[in-house]
Amino acid sequence: MGTAMTKPETKKSGVGGKSSSAPAVKQDDNGSLEVGGPDPSPCCKAKVMRQTSKESLLHRRHAECEVYDDGTNTFFWRAHTLTVLFILTCALVYITLLEETPRDTAYNTKRGIVASILVFLCFGVTQAKDGPFTRPHPAYWRFWLCVSVVYELFLIFILFQTVHDGRQFMKYIDPKLGVPLPERDYGGNCLIYDPGNTSDPFHNVWDKMDGFVPAHFLGWYIKTLMIRDWWMCMIISVMFEFLEYSLEHQLPNFSECWWDHWIMDVLLCNSFGIYCGMKTLGWLSMKPYQWQGLWNIPTYKDKIKRIAFQFTPYSWVKFEWRPASSLRRWLAVLGIIFMFLLAELNTFYLKFVLWMPPEHYLVLLRLVYFVNVGGVAMREIYDFMDDPKFHKKLGQQAWLVSAITVTEFLIVVKYDPKTIMLPIPFFVMQCWFLGIFLIFIWTLWRFFIRDITLRYKETRRRRQEVRADLDRPAGDGSTAAPSGRSKLNGSSETLRQRKS
Repeated sequence: MGTAMTKPETKKSGVGGKSSSAPAVKQDDNGSLEVGGPDPSPCCKAKVMRQTSKESLLHRRHAECEVYDDGTNTFFWRAHTLTVLFILTCALVYITLLEETPRDTAYNTKRGIVASILVFLCFGVTQAKDGPFTRPHPAYWRFWLCVSVVYELFLIFILFQTVHDGRQFMKYIDPKLGVPLPERDYGGNCLIYDPGNTSDPFHNVWDKMDGFVPAHFLGWYIKTLMIRDWWMCMIISVMFEFLEYSLEHQLPNFSECWWDHWIMDVLLCNSFGIYCGMKTLGWLSMKPYQWQGLWNIPTYKDKIKRIAFQFTPYSWVKFEWRPASSLRRWLAVLGIIFMFLLAELNTFYLKFVLWMPPEHYLVLLRLVYFVNVGGVAMREIYDFMDDPKFHKKLGQQAWLVSAITVTEFLIVVKYDPKTIMLPIPFFVMQCWFLGIFLIFIWTLWRFFIRDITLRYKETRRRRQEVRADLDRPAGDGSTAAPSGRSKLNGSSETLRQRKS
């Protein structure tokens, strides 16, 4: 995580305690900085530092910690474009010349699609543009960027099919799909203690202890690492429970007991996941970021520790969303919360309209996908929102995740419009209209009425000061008209105090 930076340090010599010049800094073809080698001349050193100062300073401005990197560029970090191209060419030559093509059309179609995806992934892993994260390896994040492109293209293909053809197409992925499946009802008997069941009066609680309990905890732990803000996580957690209340007439598995919503989900699983996530964020913000090449570390214990730290961020950036600081940031935070909630709802609605059981591996793969791309997308959104002068366009992963979320929702709308258009209960509509109205009133007051009131009070105060200067008599008893300079600097008494 983070962009590669180096911190050239001045080292004290052993004679007289005088500081020597920083080690040489150079930048290779891949954009990484290397430290080491003989000290260049002052002119050459200034030229090298001018080439790297702009990028380094811009990235250090976002970092909350000092980063030291010795600049070791091993085989693991070098680009292997020719190697990948050679292996890919050999594989294609083998399939073309030595392997006999089967006569099964369906099998050849599946294999051709898979081969096309693999070739695209090979190209993207070696040639795609790097994102903000570099650990454990930039190629890892380039791979997930290409997976985003493939997934979006798949969703576009499903969107352009008829409802019957789209559901039956899922059989090509898994023959067990394409069959309507009943949803499980999580409501029913909501008694925590059931006196009618003498053998196990708490059977309702134990029935809810399924795989979704650790999934809730782990999901919110990872979401906290993405958002990096306690308030936003709690708001999204509570808002999603309200959405389940509001949409339980559309999806049966949204119908849960009250204690399942607020005690098991919000207070226990979600809150504990957010708490552990915030503790992890605190450790990452305090952790020293000093990177050395593996062969430069003397002991095996430190080598193993260095390998483990390879899966931690390269540097740390603290997210300060500050939604109330400006109207632009306020609207951006509202948009982030809306997209998060929409992506959460798509998880349930997609498997409902495409007839996929909750335990199917495609549902799990979608969650694994969002776990890997969500952090990159949030970092790119934060950079774009926090420093639009440097980040002039939205990041590539954030753009794809937004497009994927919208495309998933469009598939839901097309494949089952009757479920989406089921009328929401009147009292639920009243609650949502009240909440939207309060948000609108607060936005109007915070960014328009309050600012206008403050500007009016400031203008009135200045006019009163000018009027007081005009009414103050001069030494000969006449009223002295203030000069242009006194109007700018304030009253003469204030000016004398300022000079003293």
